[in-house]
Formats: sequence, structure tokens, C-alpha cells
Amino acid sequence: MNAKLAWDDFRLIKAIADHDGLTGAAAALSVNHSTVFRRLGQIEEIVGVPLFERRKTGYVATVAGAEMAALAGRIDEDVTAFARRLAGRDVAPSGELRITTTDTLYQNALLPVFAAFRRANPLIRLDVVVGNQALNLSKRDADIAIRASDTPGETLVGRRIATIAWAVYGRAEDGVSEAEKADPALLYQRDWVALGDQLSHLKAARFVREHVAPERIALRSSAVLGMAEAVAQGLGIGPVPCFIADRRPDLMRLLPPQPDFATGLWLLTHPDIRHVPRVRAFMDFCGGELARQRSLFEGRP
Repeated sequence: MNAKLAWDDFRLIKAIADHDGLTGAAAALSVNHSTVFRRLGQIEEIVGVPLFERRKTGYVATVAGAEMAALAGRIDEDVTAFARRLAGRDVAPSGELRITTTDTLYQNALLPVFAAFRRANPLIRLDVVVGNQALNLSKRDADIAIRASDTPGETLVGRRIATIAWAVYGRAEDGVSEAEKADPALLYQRDWVALGDQLSHLKAARFVREHVAPERIALRSSAVLGMAEAVAQGLGIGPVPCFIADRRPDLMRLLPPQPDFATGLWLLTHPDIRHVPRVRAFMDFCGGELARQRSLFEGRP
């Protein structure tokens, strides 16, 4: 007998018992009345005993019918509990995740985050593409972008983690004169380091072009990455992201963070893959880790 009964048979008996008849059971199971009537007769023939008493008020389960409905209820609860456990447990995300970011963020902020993420998710492999050119997430050049930008892309989804503040820094050992404190414009008479033509679109690069005479530019850099080191080596003063320079005791702020320099820090992905487990795991983890460093990115004590 057991070999002839299927889970759907138990579901049908439970539905009839729950709804006291065939009409309600048929609606609950999304089948027609005649199908329920015919299948009930087949099941009763298999088990060899009546499962319901037919009364004017509806169908009332017999002892065997009640036992079968109760068993179906327990099976249903077990299946539901299993589904909940499966959805809630750490079914470890796995696979390769391609991330694009800038050299500055990679070197000065993200490597510890990547290391912590890997410890928490050892089955996910990171393929990091470092460069100042934004890859096209819509074409799947990368799965996730961590960008410093004011225009992150309308077709992408994610979150703005913080505002990246910049300030003008110099060597701590050189200090700042009383005259420069009284008149910060005197700083423009010093030697400067500046961003090169490749990064001319950045606000900090525009600021230097507008305020510092070309002959005062001692060095131009095609990357933000080396700016702090160039200042520390005494090549000149210049704009550096606060999250880099504020952690270096050999550098000091000569001017407060400039709002005109600031840009957003974004964590982005394409909407088509936002719910992929490894993407979701990284977005949640990285977003939380970077958000905890918001005051550092924004140049606040």
C-alpha cells in the first residue's frame, strides 16, 4: 500500500479535511471538483477503508482519514522547516567575483577588506582589476565596481558609502609659517605636486590649474597613488585624499578639506546580478566595512 501512495495523495486528504469538503479542497489545490472526487475514490480503494463520511454538512474525516491528514500536516511542517533552514543557513557562496577599483582605493583602503572578506567567505575567489578607467558593468567587464565618482551610472545599483575628502598637504617637518597661516594664498608660492593630464578631470587637478602658476609645479603624476609619497619626499605640497594622508605622521594639512575637491565613494553592481549569492555577500560585507571608515574618508577626526 505504501508504495502506491504519493505525497500528493496525502496533500489531497489534508485539503479535504481542512476545508470540510471537495469544493474548498479543489480551490486550495487549484484543480477541479471532479478531479478531487475521482482521486479520493482511488485513494480509498488503495487504503481499503473509507477516509471520510459524506454528510449534508460536508465531509468528516474517519479515524483513518484524520490520521492520514495529520501525517500530511507533519510532513508539510517538516518540508517547510527544511526550506526555512536552507534559506537561512550559510549555504556558503562560492565562485569567482570580478571587482574593479582604482589603484588608490586598492592600495590604501581595500586590501584589508578583501582579506577579511576572504576569511569569512573562503569559497569566493577575487579577481581585482585595478585601474583609473571605469569598466563597463553592463557588459560584464566586472561584477562589482568600487568607484570614486559623482556620476556612478544610472543603470547600476548599489550605495554611496561616503564622501571622499581631499585637502592640501605638506611635509610635517616643513611645517607652515605664521605668514602662511595668516594668508593661505602664500602657499601658492611654494613648489607643488599636481595630477597629470590623464586625471585633469578631477576637481583637485582643476583647483591646482586655477590657483598655482605652471612654473611652481615641480611634478605631475598620472596617478593619485604616488601623490602622498611625492609630498613626503619634499617635491612640493599638493592635494591628497584625506584617508591616505591623515594616516601618515610625516604629512600635515596645510589647508582644511576642500568641499570643491570632494567626490562620492560608491559600491556598485548591475541589477541583473545583485541577488547572486557571492555578489550579495560581497556587497553586504564590503559596504559594512567601508561604512565603518566613513569618518576617515570624509577627513573627520
